[in-house]
Amino acid sequence: MSQSQTRKSPRVQVGVVTSAKRDKTRTVAVEYLQQHSKYGKYLRRQVKYQVHDEKNQAKSGDRVEISPCRPLSKTKSWRLVRIVESAPAEA
Repeated sequence: MSQSQTRKSPRVQVGVVTSAKRDKTRTVAVEYLQQHSKYGKYLRRQVKYQVHDEKNQAKSGDRVEISPCRPLSKTKSWRLVRIVESAPAEA
């Protein structure tokens, strides 16, 4: 690739960690809105991704940024980019 051509950055999504029980794997729920085809009402939908977290730094409740990568296992093909917002500490 020449200098004038730049690689397109992969799509990143922001979601909330719902499970942090496994080693180096987090379950992240990404919510989005979808418009109903007939009635036009917006419906809230959710997709869950298995995300690779190399350093085990994300905790349950954290808002994280994830990006697609090569398949790392049967269900895991996303990686953790960064933690956008940490979950509030429990009192």
